[in-house]
Amino acid sequence: MSFRLQPPTTARPNRCQLFGPGSRPEIFPKMAASKADVINLDLEDSVAPKDKPAARANIIQAIQTIDWGNKTVSVRINGLDTPYWYKDVVELVEQAGDRLDQIMIPKVGCPEDLYAVDALVTAAETHIGRSKSLDFEIIIESAAGFANVNVIAAATPRLKAMSLGAADFAASMGMATTGIGGTQDNYYMLSPDGSQHYSDPWHGVTAAIVAACRTHGILPVDGPFGDFSDDEGFRAQARRSATLGMVGKWAIHPKQIALANEVFTPSDAQVAEAREILAAMSEADKAGQGAAVYKGRLIDLASIRQAEVIVKQSELIGA
Repeated sequence: MSFRLQPPTTARPNRCQLFGPGSRPEIFPKMAASKADVINLDLEDSVAPKDKPAARANIIQAIQTIDWGNKTVSVRINGLDTPYWYKDVVELVEQAGDRLDQIMIPKVGCPEDLYAVDALVTAAETHIGRSKSLDFEIIIESAAGFANVNVIAAATPRLKAMSLGAADFAASMGMATTGIGGTQDNYYMLSPDGSQHYSDPWHGVTAAIVAACRTHGILPVDGPFGDFSDDEGFRAQARRSATLGMVGKWAIHPKQIALANEVFTPSDAQVAEAREILAAMSEADKAGQGAAVYKGRLIDLASIRQAEVIVKQSELIGA
């Protein structure tokens, strides 16, 4: 390990983030009753410009009046290149109350973007004497965000989570695709026998986000999968993201909630094996050994760290 230790990530369940437009308040109670860990009420892309003031009012009222249980309640504000975001911030902070846990900032391209929002949030919180500091989640969805992901991750202690926004990212990068996440038809390799092998076009940015997040104690989250009729495509994308270290995924349709929770919840078998590895290493330690053999394979201190991740995640979800 480096002399500069990797900080722990935020301790909260974040398997599924369910999105709903602020212009549709009739769905808010259903969102609150869902199995999603995080609720994202949206003021950005899913809300038409003429509907944004009403959507903001809908969200503020809903945060104050609906029982959200133990979910993380988040609002995606409009981008900093629009005339809407500053009112989003000021009205949410001053009017929504302490049940608002987080705001999501889209299209972050540099640390200065977070500095601007942080300054406004801090001023508004100080003005009203808000008792709970507001958290941030950001979306990496541009070439600039990809290039600056590590310095963005270090920009403010308010930052608790970082998501990948595949569609806008693809547009910013000039990618020849209209798909939102998942496998892309023309992104493949040819095997020696001539068969096609499909690679993951999102691998590079996903790995960069995970590395930046783990370096700075932030939750890395996979973004949307556009085809909500394709359950297996969603599962495949989610499993790739989980394997790379992401902790959860967005749901843009209620049917995707169960899929995300399924993938990002450690199975009973995984938890049992992790506990067995910890027990085996404990016995090895008592015997003065730095490694042990478990089911025919070598385990050591790195195995302990891997097993602890699974056990802690299971305990957090259970709690």
